[in-house]
Amino acid sequence: MKILVLSFCYEPDLTAGSFKNSALVKKLVQLGGENLQIDVITTLPNKFRSYDVEAKPFEEQEKLRIWRIEVPAHETGFMDRIWSYKSYYFGAQKIIRENNLDYDLVYASTSRLFTGYLGARIANKKKTHFYLDVRDIFADTIKDVIDNPVIKIIAMPIIKMVEKYTLSSADHLNIVSGGFKSYFEKYSVPEMSVFTNGIDEEFLNYSFDKKPNNKNGRKIITYAGNIGEGQGLEKIIPQAAKELEDHFQFRLIGGGGTKHKIIEKSDDLGVTNIEFIDPVGRDVLLDYYRQTDYLFLHLNNYQAFEKVLPSKVFEYAATGKPIIAGVSGYSKKFISEEIDNAILFNQCDHVDLINQLNQHTFKVSDRSGFISKFNRGHVITEMAHSVIHLAKSTIETE
Repeated sequence: MKILVLSFCYEPDLTAGSFKNSALVKKLVQLGGENLQIDVITTLPNKFRSYDVEAKPFEEQEKLRIWRIEVPAHETGFMDRIWSYKSYYFGAQKIIRENNLDYDLVYASTSRLFTGYLGARIANKKKTHFYLDVRDIFADTIKDVIDNPVIKIIAMPIIKMVEKYTLSSADHLNIVSGGFKSYFEKYSVPEMSVFTNGIDEEFLNYSFDKKPNNKNGRKIITYAGNIGEGQGLEKIIPQAAKELEDHFQFRLIGGGGTKHKIIEKSDDLGVTNIEFIDPVGRDVLLDYYRQTDYLFLHLNNYQAFEKVLPSKVFEYAATGKPIIAGVSGYSKKFISEEIDNAILFNQCDHVDLINQLNQHTFKVSDRSGFISKFNRGHVITEMAHSVIHLAKSTIETE
C-alpha cells in the first residue's frame, strides 16, 4: 500500500498543519501494516523568519520517506505566499516525475487550497483515490482579508475554479470544524468526516499547576501563535494593554505580517506592558504556558471566521488556565459548550474585553473530560483508519 502525503508544513515547522499531519503520518506508519510505504512531500521550515531550525531535504525511515522542498519565507504579503506555493507545487511534481512514483492514495492537507489542488492534480493523473483534509475556507477568507479590489477581482474567479476542481476530485473530505459543513455539502463529496485538531501528547504529560511568574505583581496574559491579518491583534491588544497596565502584563509569542502594527500602535499609545517573544519550540512554549495566568485568543471580525475553529483552542484548554477569547460564530459556540472557565468577549472590542475580565474570578480548571474527548491520539487514530480504508479500496478495485 503506497500513500502520498502532501502537507506544505511538516515537523519541525511550527504550525497547526505541521502538528496534525506529522501525528497522522506516525499513526499511519503504526497502523498500515508491513507492506506500507508513505512518501511525504513538504517544505523546509519557512513559516517564521525568526525561527531557524534545521531539517534534512530528504530522509528515509522504515516505511517512510520525506522530501522537503526549499521555498521562500512568507510571513507577509499575498504575493509572498503565491511564490512559496508555486515553488512547492512544481517541486512536488518534479520529485514524483523524476522518481517515477505511483500511489494507491493521495492525501493532501490544505488551508489555502493550493496544496489540495496539487493533490487533486496528482490523484487524477495517477487515476487513484484522493483524500482531502481542509483546514480553512479559503474563498471565504480571501474576500475579507484582501483589501486591494483589483487583486480581489482577479483572484476570486481563479480561487473558485480551483476550489471546484479540488473538491470535485475528492473521494473523501475531512474538515477540521463542524462550522464548515454547510459550505462544503454543495460539492457532494462521496464521504465527509469531521476530525478536528486535538491535544498533543506534550500537553497531556506536562504539569501546568506551578505558580505563574508574575511580573511586577501583574497577572500575565499570553498569546501564542501567528500574528497576522486573521488574528487582528493590532485592533485589540495595544488598546486593552493600555487600560490594564496597572494589573496585567501581555506576552505575545510568535511572528507574522501584522506584528509591526501592534508595535506601532503600542508606541503611539505609550504602552509599556507588552512583551514580544519570537517563535519558540514546543518545549519552551510549554514553560511559558506554565508561567502565565490567562491564555488569549482572538480572531479578526471577518464574516469568514464565523465558521472556523482555531487549533489553539485545544492546547489552551489542556492547561486548565482561564481562556480569554474574542471569537464569534462556531468558535464561540464550541468554547461556550465545551470549555469552562472561558471569558468570551466581542471581537475587536477592548472595552468589552476589559469588562468581562473584571467580572471574572480567577481560577484554574480541571478539564479532564475535554482532554479525554479531544486527545489528538484518539482523533488521529480514527482519521488514520479512514485514510487506510480508502487506500485499501483502491487496491481492491485494481
